[in-house]
Amino acid sequence: MAVSAPLFLVDRLPDGQSFVLDGPEGHHAATVQRLRVGEAVLLGDGRGGVATGVVRSVGKGSLDVAITSRGYADAPDPRLTVAQGIAKGDRGELAVQAMTEVGVDEILPWAAARSVAQWRGDRGAKARDKWAAVAREAAKQARRSWLPTVGGDPDLSTKQLAQRLGAAAAAYVLHEEATDRLSQVDLPASGEIVLIVGPEGGIDDHELAAFTAAGARPVRLGDTVLRTSTAGVAALSLLATRLSRW
Repeated sequence: MAVSAPLFLVDRLPDGQSFVLDGPEGHHAATVQRLRVGEAVLLGDGRGGVATGVVRSVGKGSLDVAITSRGYADAPDPRLTVAQGIAKGDRGELAVQAMTEVGVDEILPWAAARSVAQWRGDRGAKARDKWAAVAREAAKQARRSWLPTVGGDPDLSTKQLAQRLGAAAAAYVLHEEATDRLSQVDLPASGEIVLIVGPEGGIDDHELAAFTAAGARPVRLGDTVLRTSTAGVAALSLLATRLSRW
């Protein structure tokens, strides 16, 4: 079975017919993946642009690539944003990885009342950067032409998140006591759809009230309760199908 060409991210797509892939991406391609002359590669800028190429030569930590074609993919619309309650351990990173693979466009780390882990100061910035790095690698694995963004504020409060909902085309809170199902609610044709996923302890009544007052609609996926690391993935998969991304 043929294996699809690996994707490497570059700051800017090449204008000419050749390109030297060096730096961390070149090291990974030449030293870790051990690509050889004649193998196909993809170069992406993470903003919709993708170039296809063939390895002409392999250097120490670099590849010389002959560019064979270029293309551009429009940004997905509607845009899918997930406000992910900060989780303890590696559960947040697992959620970021899987959500990126299934198509999330933006991830907002949310400091929920029941979040066990607290992101403060330098620790918060480092944790956010870790999420961004996980999303970057997952996007490469999934061969995505658009990189998802990870919210700039590493400690987004409930008040700030509620304010963000006002600009969304639609917002949904995943809640086990909701009666409406995400599979049946009306979806906007364009704009931003925000999904709110609670941490391990769930979403408390004050948070739910703040979000519904801002226009969000409580919804459930089914009769079972999912972990914080899988709820967003399941919801995005459902939306990807309903929006004909899948």
